Amino acid sequence: MSLSIILGCLWLIVANVSAMLPSKDNYWARAYVLMAVGIPLLGYLTYENGPWVAILFMAAGASLLRWPVVYLLRWVKRLVRREAK
Repeated sequence: MSLSIILGCLWLIVANVSAMLPSKDNYWARAYVLMAVGIPLLGYLTYENGPWVAILFMAAGASLLRWPVVYLLRWVKRLVRREAK
């Protein structure tokens, strides 16, 4: 198993454990840190293992960090509607 896959699995474990911990800011501070670490890790996964492995890890990460993804999609949707007017 390559180092990038081990690091990706470790990132998923840390994300799961941090999601279980109570937080006053509803997990956002930890989500920002996880995104800052996860994006370069996805590049490393893609470089070492190819795009399909990175897509699998990205889907797993998006399921853990679903609210940032939901807010990103809402923001893009608002931008598209604003451009259409």
